[in-house]
Amino acid sequence: MTRNQIYYRRRWWGLALTLILFVFATTRDALAKEQPPFSDYCQRLEQEIQGRKHGFLAGNVSYYVGGFHASWNLIEDETIGLTHPFHHDLRSRGVGRLESEIAGTEHTGVGNDYSGWEFYKDTQVLYGTVIINGKSFKHPQPKSMRWRPDKLICEYELDGVTLREEKFIAANDAAASIITASEPVILQFSGHSFSHRNSVSSSASIKYDSSQNALVIAEGGTVKSRPDPDGPERIGDSVYAGMTTVLSASRDFATSVTTEEDEKGVQHYTFSVPCESEATIVSWAMHDDPQVALKSAREVIQNYDALLSAKTTEMNRQLNEEIPWFRCPDEKFVDIYYYLWSLYLMYYIDVDQGWELENHTQTAVNNFLGIHRYDAAFQIKVGAWTTDKQKYAYGNVLTWKHLTKNDLYRELPNGLRMISDNKGISWHSGAYGGETSEHVLGAWQIYEHTGDVGFLKDCYEDHFAKLFRKQLTIFSMNQFEVAETLEKMARLTGHEADVEHWQKLVRREPEHIRLMFDQRWEMNGVSDYFAAPNNGMIMTNGFWAMRSPHFPNEYAKPMVDAWALDDKKGFYGKFFPLAMSKQSMDQFSTDVDHSFGYTPDTAYFTLDGMFRQRLVKEATELTLNHLENYNYHDEWQIPVAPEAYRRNLTLFGDQYSNFNAGKNLLYLEGLAGLEYSLPDQQLTIRPALPNSWAWMEVRLPIANRWTKIRYTQDDVQVSGCPIPFFIESLAP
Repeated sequence: MTRNQIYYRRRWWGLALTLILFVFATTRDALAKEQPPFSDYCQRLEQEIQGRKHGFLAGNVSYYVGGFHASWNLIEDETIGLTHPFHHDLRSRGVGRLESEIAGTEHTGVGNDYSGWEFYKDTQVLYGTVIINGKSFKHPQPKSMRWRPDKLICEYELDGVTLREEKFIAANDAAASIITASEPVILQFSGHSFSHRNSVSSSASIKYDSSQNALVIAEGGTVKSRPDPDGPERIGDSVYAGMTTVLSASRDFATSVTTEEDEKGVQHYTFSVPCESEATIVSWAMHDDPQVALKSAREVIQNYDALLSAKTTEMNRQLNEEIPWFRCPDEKFVDIYYYLWSLYLMYYIDVDQGWELENHTQTAVNNFLGIHRYDAAFQIKVGAWTTDKQKYAYGNVLTWKHLTKNDLYRELPNGLRMISDNKGISWHSGAYGGETSEHVLGAWQIYEHTGDVGFLKDCYEDHFAKLFRKQLTIFSMNQFEVAETLEKMARLTGHEADVEHWQKLVRREPEHIRLMFDQRWEMNGVSDYFAAPNNGMIMTNGFWAMRSPHFPNEYAKPMVDAWALDDKKGFYGKFFPLAMSKQSMDQFSTDVDHSFGYTPDTAYFTLDGMFRQRLVKEATELTLNHLENYNYHDEWQIPVAPEAYRRNLTLFGDQYSNFNAGKNLLYLEGLAGLEYSLPDQQLTIRPALPNSWAWMEVRLPIANRWTKIRYTQDDVQVSGCPIPFFIESLAP
């Protein structure tokens, strides 16, 4: 090769490299442009809740409930200090830690409890009294309590003095209250060691550690508990037996602290500290290791400013970076979207013990915490849309594997295996059901969003392959899709011998599948309805079968017209949908029927089916109707997430319910019509822009890159997408 040839070849490679770098830089800049602008969602979501809701904060295994509302009924106002911080690492379902006496695969382990779920409401940790010029204001009620995902802000006006406090749970799981006063006052705090209405005895001890300015409580005692379904009440260790509670303050209280043991052995304490414009901080921490509890309680006092700032930063990071970005012209729908996501993320827990080795979301704070088998049917799918799916998606599926792998299930004579509704470190609820087959479809969606065969292998081996080996549980006609998915999982994970097994387990000839749907159409004499029961209790679950790709599309429109849009016999109440048809309401009117008049799960499954049947006009209008009536409180002008509404439209159940998580899927998979697969290298967009919106925009993390999708009434524009995309025709 001549010198000139070498020169020109080097020059060509240099130009090529420059071009490659230019294209890379241009692409990188284009991708960066599609990243959503930062928003302070903690500030945006701030809402006034005094007299409306109790306070709620979440750490990892620590939580805070401020005041007490029994199913939206105000029982106890929040007050200054820390009323109900509590530790809940899922070591117990309730207040006791007894071992099951059931033999065999239905043994519920250690810690199941059919009583004492809301044990936090019996705690009394640091209830404050404000003393102003010798006058005491015992447990004052805030004039304002504002909730945010990162903290609670309470304000008090007492005898001309303004007090302000910020309560939060730090990354070390210690809770703190930062209190300032416009004039010097004395704060007196009182409380007691753990004691519950089911308590039998207390063996708690208490001491003041002068070197750390802290009260150290060694918790102990026994409670009445019922660990087995239909089993007797027994007495055993309380949930906190052997743990240590530490209470501390930023100002010395050595000269004011008093302790007293009552006749039941419960340890009571009182101490006082000054407060003025310079903040006074009080803290709480619990741990199995006394030194860890002590360190955490002191650390949050010494570094409260930095730790609170870090909490806000992390919550904002999650809401900015871990979930799809959404905007539309009506701001209340944007607020609902981010409010529901904030709860979904706040409920994540990472215990790393026993049967709790995976990070996963949970459902509700005011009964037993933990993920629920039924709720996971949609919570798994919500996790599939997060950015870091290893952290926010995988565990929602894999946490259930511990039950299957350890032979903890109910097996019927026909071979059907069902796992429990709820689980923790070493217990499960003993309430069995078959919704786990829907988890298979959620796991497959996570695989499509990641291409991670290793995750699929973890789901399949010792879990799906074992649980459904003899019989497949059925959830709303999903058996054909689930069997097909198990077959695909077997191939991908190297279990080729299982393919034929799944093919034989569920008949899937097109004629047979069609027959199974045809046989259920208008059954039991109910016209234009699918799978109506013979007892006359017509619920929304007939609509849920529309989610199946095999549901005959020609049935969908008549069913929606006859039952969804009908306000005489159907499911259109004050808004959509009633959980039970009006036709059935007179016949079924127990307290439970009245309490669950409208529910979030039924709304998700019903509306999801309509979107999948491409009933765009009906699905979009009814979705907006549901969201603005169920998840937005017109009087308070804030988003809400109730467990249910009674038939008379009063609020019922949990106040911060992740039972609403499926609504996020109505935004992403319904209105935005998004579906993507990294293995298939395709993003599919089936737009369903409501007629009342001129535009909508979603920015979606795909393969750790942001894809921007802008919808208008006559166009969809996509930019930054790392995979090919297909837009379904907008024509009717």
